[in-house]
Amino acid sequence: MNSNLAIKLREATKKPHTSSENAGFIKCFLKGAIDKKSVEKLTTSLYFVYSALESEMQRHQDHPVVSAVYFPEIQRRPNLEEDLSFFYGEDWRGRISPSPACQQFIARLREISASAPELLIAHAYTRYMGDMSGGQNFKKVARTALNLPGDKGTAFYEFRKLPNLDEFKGKYRQRLNELDIDEEMADRIAAEAEKSFTLSRALFKELEPGLIEAIGQEEFDRHAGIRRPGSTELVSSQ
Repeated sequence: MNSNLAIKLREATKKPHTSSENAGFIKCFLKGAIDKKSVEKLTTSLYFVYSALESEMQRHQDHPVVSAVYFPEIQRRPNLEEDLSFFYGEDWRGRISPSPACQQFIARLREISASAPELLIAHAYTRYMGDMSGGQNFKKVARTALNLPGDKGTAFYEFRKLPNLDEFKGKYRQRLNELDIDEEMADRIAAEAEKSFTLSRALFKELEPGLIEAIGQEEFDRHAGIRRPGSTELVSSQ
């Protein structure tokens, strides 16, 4: 059966993807207006989200549908642990905890894992495909903005077990299109992908106060495209 799921996912996530790109935190990050503490917090949030996602995917690795897109070689948790060790030191596990937005994200992943494991595919798609695409820009910006030493602090963005990211993305999309699911399930997965973006935006929103404290409200507004009363700048942030 050909579900054309990759096409459905691409169409369903166009608007949510644009909205996420226009989040103030993301716009500042991509323009290099970022501080080390904010990157540490972002890495922490990603660690908890990916730990939950990958644990639930592994739990269903023999599931007739989930198994088709279960690729242990792309898991991000080991790389995030490497980054956290760099940022916080060897005792990093005792120095971090999931934020409220993280907890909401984790709760959703566990909820669908228990009731409809197929929906985990939506979160895997939005996260991994994003990391392999636009996520590569974040690596370059972070390395420059924070003046990171050697290859430290950005292991999250590196897919060391994949010789060619574009080839893998093609393989991933093919697997999605070949999933043995009906139209209703394909639509549910596409809708869940939109939910994944909503949960991700909540993570970014949560990081904004700390970033504003670090770079200042005026600098944040300028990069985010936000106009305050009395300002002549246009509003473009969402």
